[in-house]
Amino acid sequence: MKYEGTIYRPPSEADSLILQITVGCSHNKCTFCPSYKDKKFRIKTFQEIKEDIDEASQFGWAIEKVFLADGDALIVPQPRLMEVMDYLREKFPHLRRVGIYANAKGVLKKGEEHLRELKEAGLGIIYLGVESGDQVVLDRVRKGTTYEKLVRAGRMVKEAGIKLSVTVLLGIGGRHRSKEHAIATGRILTEMDPDYVGALSLIIVPGTPIYEEIERGDFVLPSPFELIEELGIMIAHTEMHGLFFSNHASNYLPIKARMPKDKEATLKLIHEVLTRRDPSLLRPEYFRAL
Repeated sequence: MKYEGTIYRPPSEADSLILQITVGCSHNKCTFCPSYKDKKFRIKTFQEIKEDIDEASQFGWAIEKVFLADGDALIVPQPRLMEVMDYLREKFPHLRRVGIYANAKGVLKKGEEHLRELKEAGLGIIYLGVESGDQVVLDRVRKGTTYEKLVRAGRMVKEAGIKLSVTVLLGIGGRHRSKEHAIATGRILTEMDPDYVGALSLIIVPGTPIYEEIERGDFVLPSPFELIEELGIMIAHTEMHGLFFSNHASNYLPIKARMPKDKEATLKLIHEVLTRRDPSLLRPEYFRAL
């Protein structure tokens, strides 16, 4: 497999074949993200992709899931993407699901007709980075989209019959925008009603624009317990039918809640943690990671 640069995947794709069909991220302007800064975005040729699939096909009998990287691989033009999907099905007879990262622009550019076509070809899940429902925060971190576009994109994925997994970021609003960020993010999750939500905590990486904001004193990261309070506010304002996770390695308080069934019990747990303020209840700093 000819991977270029560092490869990223969702935790749920740990047992998938990672197939890099784009290099980097077509947007690559988010102030908090260090992931693709060393790459110039390009779409791989079908010949490059085909060679990787052919190499992996020697294990074709064992491959049931494939994840298409890099950052927003859904941006690949439909004819090329369908060519890849068709070849995957040809080479991997036991393939059950293909997953892909996307942004709102890529989803909306595809449209529901093309998304349905991809669903029929085996695309089973789209991972959409929302980060926040607060437009002030989205603009500040240079997300390059709007609340309304994110909602339209999320709904379009679900209407096409594809599972929707959304990522949101605790702490991305900073200490002074924490409550607004949490409430607005709960609202956008309610409107989108994703199948899965992964709440990660912002980890500041040197060299990113948001790191420079902190160095200048323009951005203050919430404390661990303030992040947990933010999580509670977010869940309290979320009405959805799916799984809400905060068990990523970046988080201080791992949570897995089936919504709406586990909502009240989860809020009770968060309240107890915030009441006790016992650091031993939190994931140790040395265990946290991107």
